[in-house]
Amino acid sequence: MYAILDIETTGGKYNEEGITEIAIYRFDGHQVVDTFISLVNPEREIQPFVVNLTGINSNMLKSAPKFYEVAKRIVEITEDCIIVAHNSQFDYRILRTEFKRLGFTFKRKTLCTVELSQQLIPGQASYSLGKLTRALGIPVSDRHRANGDAMATVKLFKMLLAKDVEKNIIKDNVKQDISKRIKDTHRAIIDRLPSVTGVYYIHAENGDIIYIGKSKNIKHRINQHFTNTSKKSKKLQLHATSVTYEATGSELVALLKESEEIKRNKPIYNRALRRTIFTHALYSFKDSNGYINLKIDKTNNNDEKHITTFSNMQSAKSFMFKIVEHYSLCQKLTGLYPTKSNCFNYTIKSCEGACINEESPESYNERVNEFITKHSYDNKNMLIIDQGRDIDEKSVIYIENGVFKGLGFYNLNHQITNLKVLESIITPMQNNRDSKHIIQSYLRRNKRVKTIIL
Repeated sequence: MYAILDIETTGGKYNEEGITEIAIYRFDGHQVVDTFISLVNPEREIQPFVVNLTGINSNMLKSAPKFYEVAKRIVEITEDCIIVAHNSQFDYRILRTEFKRLGFTFKRKTLCTVELSQQLIPGQASYSLGKLTRALGIPVSDRHRANGDAMATVKLFKMLLAKDVEKNIIKDNVKQDISKRIKDTHRAIIDRLPSVTGVYYIHAENGDIIYIGKSKNIKHRINQHFTNTSKKSKKLQLHATSVTYEATGSELVALLKESEEIKRNKPIYNRALRRTIFTHALYSFKDSNGYINLKIDKTNNNDEKHITTFSNMQSAKSFMFKIVEHYSLCQKLTGLYPTKSNCFNYTIKSCEGACINEESPESYNERVNEFITKHSYDNKNMLIIDQGRDIDEKSVIYIENGVFKGLGFYNLNHQITNLKVLESIITPMQNNRDSKHIIQSYLRRNKRVKTIIL
């Protein structure tokens, strides 16, 4: 017997969510034999993005039963059942959390239709419920509502049962108890970790660091490591005995520390030195008419003379279109509009005619150099100021003569205006292509980050 269900929640911090709607179909492998569908008053705020997604708002739930009023019915309809859900780990965790708040333990075996679909229906473009059911021709009504998604899961599960002709995969995928997949030590580790931005270190029994990562929510990220079923996660689960962390406040600091410390410690489960974090770069050259041209190209490992770098060609082009518009640059001279005559923007009077020599090279190059100066820190002495670990603290990244020197934290302005004090609070770090890419891409994405030219 199966209890096929879907849950809608308030959203919010991990393990602080509340149920807003639940739908359960008791399924005997052939047909639905019992049904329970109800809105639930979560007694907590619903996140705005959830309201937009589900259409469930607080006014709808004022007269809805609270969880303790429906708990007995949930126990009854799921009794002696295997819980089936699309991403069962989420739904089962939410249910167990709600019962735990009431002081009760809720335990059921589980099956995940995402995992079963990946095995029984391989090669799908996506295994999200909406896209998978659409690809399989399964009709879905009331998407992102518990009843609609639960019924779609019933139909999907029936198809999976039919496909599992040997019944071996179904047996193998039954989880005795999701909590048993996480060792007691793992649960204790997760409970002790904070939901902060920083760098975390996973240790083996002998204390060696076996993995280094960064996250904007360390607690959530470690939980993912300890519950994920990927090969790397399973290896981490097997060998991890403790997790330490360093809060950074700033995501930029976390990215730089992660890159530096992976190179220094070389943990066995980190990818080899992250050699491919950027693939394309922006270069400049002067053409025969004296105009500065900008060109996106694949990075050359031996060439450091780029303006900035990108993770892929798409992000590079997207950036360049914005730059062309902001600085009134020529599409032809930036490589965005290959042509032997004028660029498209010239026809709509957005280009001043550098493409056909109407604008002087001196006038055009002045704007190009303004762009290059802003987006390259070559030969600059500067500080990048970002969030700190506490409300009264800031982080600082120090660049001297275009070279990344290191990073640190400060509370008082004199700690950064006095060069000797600044150098003493900075943790020295390697200046390399990775650190340069991290800094430049972060500044592109976060325009409000403060920079101080020394």
